[in-house]
This record gives sequence, structure tokens and C-alpha cells, in this order.
Amino acid sequence: MTTIVAVHGVGHHAPGHSPEEIVTARSATWAREVANGLGTSPDQVRLTYAYYAHHLHRNKPVSQNAYALEQLEREDPETVQEVARWVGSLDKSLDLGLPSVRAQGRLTVPLRQVISVIAERLSLDGRLTRAFIAVFFRDVSLYLSDHASPARIAAREEVAAKIASTGARVVIAHSLGSVVTYEALHAHPELEVELLLTLGSPLALPHGVFDRLTPAPVDRTGQRPAGVRRWVNLCDHGDIVAIPRPLKQHFPSVDLDLTDSIAPFDFHSAAPYLRSAAVASTLAPFLDTNY
Repeated sequence: MTTIVAVHGVGHHAPGHSPEEIVTARSATWAREVANGLGTSPDQVRLTYAYYAHHLHRNKPVSQNAYALEQLEREDPETVQEVARWVGSLDKSLDLGLPSVRAQGRLTVPLRQVISVIAERLSLDGRLTRAFIAVFFRDVSLYLSDHASPARIAAREEVAAKIASTGARVVIAHSLGSVVTYEALHAHPELEVELLLTLGSPLALPHGVFDRLTPAPVDRTGQRPAGVRRWVNLCDHGDIVAIPRPLKQHFPSVDLDLTDSIAPFDFHSAAPYLRSAAVASTLAPFLDTNY
């Protein structure tokens, strides 16, 4: 039976629980979601969860309010600037007609206000969207702040070690996990993966992600990790961090770049992606299944 390594995205830090507990619980959860999409039982999906969030949050204070945007604006102005750049990229990608939020290096509109406008125009829950954006960019900042940071190295080594120890030939990487996995596979070209499936990936997000990758893009082009035989990318039409699209424009070695309607009112969560027909049809040839 083919082993799958699943690499989580943002917002998965679970203080108070050991990494071993988290891996056990979430391996079962992700296997169940994949099995639902395939129309099989979870025991037919051998999936192991690669947990790296504890490396990013080690020695960091635990927020009491899910990193609200107001808190972010007070405590982390550099991350706020990344959010502002994302607003511009999102507007350019989706033509939302958003108000300008930056002028001469300063914010002209409170982020909570412009993100409420984004949520309204895309028919999203405004409160959840604001909370998600705060968490997303805080985790991205924690990972990408420094090319040589111990947290960044530890996170990608955690993922690489999980792939190596399981002998996995299939890797599913969601959200920020696609960035960690991309760097882990580049750092370890000896790891051979038959399928890399990236979901809701922000790899091409300008400034905040794309321009800070290791290895750095060459001539505005990201490179496929040497050990990856096939790379499939999937994003929801409404996924507001998987921009700009298509990913293949910036990573031409992606074999298949899909955009689909996964979950209209749940734009970035892992579960709808994992149980989608697109993921099932992508995984089926690599698994022992009658899908």
C-alpha cells in the first residue's frame, strides 16, 4: 500500500499537546477525508501527518484572540505590510476594485476594513476571513522571516525526515505546507517522490512568499524539486491566498495546474480539498484503490 505524507498549512499549532499526539490524531483525520473522496475506508489509506508548526511557534507567546488584525497592526508592522501587498495582488488577480491600502510605505486604510470589503465582495464570513488572514500571514512570517532561521530549517527538516522515514512516494501539501515541502524537497534532492500534490498553494504569492523562497526563483521562475516525478497543483476558485493564478505561470514544471470549485463558502480549509473529486482522481493511480 502506497504511503502518503500529508503536510499541513497555517493555524495548526496545538500548544498543550505533544507532536506525537497531534500526528496520531491528524493522520487519522486526514486519512478519513481522503478516503471519503475516494469512496473507500480510511484503513485503505496509509497516511502520515508531517507536523512542523511547533517549530515555528517555539518560544513565541500564545495569542489570546487568534492574532486579530488589530493585534497584528500593533505588534508586527512588517507582516502588516505583507498583508497590504497581498491585498494589491488579490485585487489584480480577481479585479475586485478594492481601495488602495498603501501609499509611500504607510497604510491608508485599516486592514480590518479592507478585508471586510474583500469578504463582502466574495460572499465570505467577514469575521472568519479577518481571523484567517491574521493567522495566515503570521505563520508565513514566522517561517519565511529569515533564510537561515532555526525555525525555518527545523520545519523543513521535519517534513523531509517524515518523507524519508516512511518511504512515502506521495506527498500532499496544503497552504503554507506547500512552501515548506517545496523547500524541504529542494534541500534533499535524494528524496524521490512520485507525486507532489499541492493544495491552495501560495508559492507564487509575490513579495511575501515567491520572492523569499529557497532556492530563489531564477528569472522569475520557480524550479521543480529534482526528486519529484509528477507535480499537480489544485486551488479553489475562491481561495484568496492561492494567487496569482495559474501557478504554472511561475512554476512551469508543474505538470497539471487545476482550478475547481471545491467549497464555495470554505475557501481555504484542508478538508474540502482532501475529499474533493479532483484530489481523488489525482491520487487514485498511485494508490491501491478501485476508485
